[in-house]
Amino acid sequence: MFYNQKMKELEFIISPDKLTLTDIKNILAKNLKLKLSNKSIEIINKNRDYLDRKLNSKDLVFYGINTGFGSLCDTIIPENDLKKLQVNLVKSHACGTGKEIDSTIVKLMILIKINALSLGYSGVHLKTVEKLIFLFNNDILPVVFESGSLGASGDLAPLAHLSLTLIGEGEVNFKGSKKASKDVFDSLGESILELDSKEGLALLNGTQFMSAHATYAYLKLDSLFNWIHKISALSIDAFNCRLSPFDSKPHLLRGFKGQSQCAQQILEILDKSDLHQIHGKSVQDPYSFRCIPQVHGASLDVLHDFKSKLTIEINAVTDNPLVFNQEDEIISAGNFHGQPIAMAMDFMAIAAAELGSISERRIYKLISGTRGLPAFLIENPGLNSGFMISQYTAASLVSKNKIFSHPASVDSIESSNGQEDHVSMGSIAGVKLVEVVENIKRILSIELMTAAQAMEFRRPRKTSPELEVMLSDFRSKVPYIEKDQVMYTLMQKSEEFISEEL
Repeated sequence: MFYNQKMKELEFIISPDKLTLTDIKNILAKNLKLKLSNKSIEIINKNRDYLDRKLNSKDLVFYGINTGFGSLCDTIIPENDLKKLQVNLVKSHACGTGKEIDSTIVKLMILIKINALSLGYSGVHLKTVEKLIFLFNNDILPVVFESGSLGASGDLAPLAHLSLTLIGEGEVNFKGSKKASKDVFDSLGESILELDSKEGLALLNGTQFMSAHATYAYLKLDSLFNWIHKISALSIDAFNCRLSPFDSKPHLLRGFKGQSQCAQQILEILDKSDLHQIHGKSVQDPYSFRCIPQVHGASLDVLHDFKSKLTIEINAVTDNPLVFNQEDEIISAGNFHGQPIAMAMDFMAIAAAELGSISERRIYKLISGTRGLPAFLIENPGLNSGFMISQYTAASLVSKNKIFSHPASVDSIESSNGQEDHVSMGSIAGVKLVEVVENIKRILSIELMTAAQAMEFRRPRKTSPELEVMLSDFRSKVPYIEKDQVMYTLMQKSEEFISEEL
């Protein structure tokens, strides 16, 4: 990353160096512009020049370059139709349907595709990569739909919708409205892209739809963990729990890193809390409080493993065939198959869902009318229902997450006349993982409301200084509830409070 005096804006340089998830977070947060390194330009040009030389050999056949696609792989395409072949591919494969995906995920798709193509092995022209950079830098975001990919042969349908934009087809979201891509290009004085041999296939083959969803979910979860620790710590104090389960010694005996990290962080957050001086605490607390390190820690360990696998995937070349200039080879293989990242996302969804499940159990206990707290955390219960139904909402979200935790990657379906006879369903794994993460945020926002309400019944005692600051900020957005009122607006404000930090 460097500061370009002429352009007066921060740029991130795409190079052969590994792209990290921290890099991506910074690119999005700071709205950095992308630029190719000189080394990347050199690699792209060399591999394209090599591919063009190979295509001059009339007797050589390369899948998807001078043949049809899928089960049509044995159909030879005449030389004068090679460009048309690539355009036809993009148009015919744009078969997405359902909801439009989030604009941030679209931007991630473009970024990860740029990174993959910049490594040169896809054999595209430099101008093709630069056109994608033009989209990214100008926030021209193609309309991409949620459904259509099987997660093998790459994310064909979603990437086709992304690629339509480059050839002046399809629609984009630009400056707050949906417009025809050709109209946007014309308004900016930008020409549409003329696809050459191999380029349509290089754009459509790949796991960028899956990887973008995985990246989006990871960044959200990574930030959300700070809230998970704070909110659960507040619930611990509000429910008058012991801190002995968070002592380091039992966790060291177990040996899991995430478990020890969570226990330590809870103790740090609750340092100097007045509520630990209360006598007459229960001998043991419910599992949803006592086993926070074990449950949260297990999910945290999965998140760390997920980060490792995701870092590999966002730096991978996942199209087909691949061009190896130095080795004088063009190899048809299967890097587009999404199984590695699909399985990782499925496991992450399970681990993430458990965070919501245990959060809802803490909500249930806090409203149960025990440990000196009124039923449903409201004065005059009976006349008032208080937090009764907000727990229902949390429970419904937990149930949804249980359904979404069924692994997509164990499914497969035959396609392309049997040529593509095993698929990963990684796209479905990605879509449901994002939904799980969003639901967790909603559940946690309900727990925050609930724990904050419970704390009012512990006054004048105070929780830790760190949590008192958080509560003060929270109360500026969400008030103490003295009597029944419309809850959903307050729930939305609680969710917004968490989202501000994500």
